[in-house]
Amino acid sequence: MTKLINKITAVLMLAFISVFMLYSVFDSKKNRSSEENRELSKRPGLSASSLLDGSYAEDLVSYNADHFPLRSRWLRLNSKLREEIGDGIINGVYVADDMLLDADTSRRASSGSSAAEINRFARDHSGAVYVVAVPTSSGVYGERLPEYLDDYRESRQISDFYDRLNKDIKRIDAYNILKMLNDNYIYYRSDTKWTSYGAYCVYRTVIQKLGFLPTTFDKYSIRHVTSDFRGNLYNRSQCSSVKPDIMDFYYYNDGEEVLSCTGIYNSGKIVAKRIYDDKQLDSDYVYSAYLGESVPLLKIKTSVNNERKLLVIKDSYADCFIPFLTQHYSEIDVLTPELLDGPASKFVDFDSYEQTLFLFGIENLSDSSIFASLNH
Repeated sequence: MTKLINKITAVLMLAFISVFMLYSVFDSKKNRSSEENRELSKRPGLSASSLLDGSYAEDLVSYNADHFPLRSRWLRLNSKLREEIGDGIINGVYVADDMLLDADTSRRASSGSSAAEINRFARDHSGAVYVVAVPTSSGVYGERLPEYLDDYRESRQISDFYDRLNKDIKRIDAYNILKMLNDNYIYYRSDTKWTSYGAYCVYRTVIQKLGFLPTTFDKYSIRHVTSDFRGNLYNRSQCSSVKPDIMDFYYYNDGEEVLSCTGIYNSGKIVAKRIYDDKQLDSDYVYSAYLGESVPLLKIKTSVNNERKLLVIKDSYADCFIPFLTQHYSEIDVLTPELLDGPASKFVDFDSYEQTLFLFGIENLSDSSIFASLNH
């Protein structure tokens, strides 16, 4: 009887493995995962050098992991099992009751090289330079992380970064503003980024540093555009126990108008854009409803009659922040350096701006390559 059971088990296991192998070979391969909102690994090319240095084997492992049969279902199952057994970390994401927090400490690297690039920019170009380093949700709600994960606090990382900036660069403190208001809905539950309200709270200080009075909160009408947003931390963890997020658009109906919004690609192609793009609410990346699909350069013209022109150099943290600036400048140019495939000087004349605002999440300031295009 035991031998019969062993044979049946062996046959079932062989059948199971065979089905998975056939599925892996013949199933159509996707280039992108909508569930994880990222590009999937491509089949690596085989060469003598890649075999010798081991990169082929590493790339092949990544490719097979990304295209594992029913990958998204396995990820969700893994997430549920970990929650059931009380394992609080899922693929580098910590489940803190009502919100997800980034627990990947490798993202907390030094940002000294980025500070050096910004210093070089400020030295080589006229006009005042302002910098806002925005903490992630893990930085503001770090007390919810286990102590062993919070050994290098973002407040210290931001302070170290600011200390490396030249004295003539204006540093604007976002961390303490957000920390003081952390009882409010200033960060998404499922994403590292701040909400529109969190961005507004910092805008009030930033715009005063830039020389304007902030628009008061009561002037805005707020439109809840979705209550089903799931952000980058959900994409990594597939943890569905945390409530989806609300995304808001802020409108100042009696204020200044956006007259035009134009996107420019590396190829020189020009497209019409919108400050808020409802079509993106049905896309894989819902957050792109702020400013629409990312482009290297976005040019905004408003009805503000002051001939003031601002350059914003940014990452995605600025996308929900920029709409607040449209009440103060006649022109706002928005540069996303990580999307450039050449020197930024072919897009903009840096010396034509009276003010330049750098606004980045601290998690991205550890990658100095983002700024390389600014100084070439």
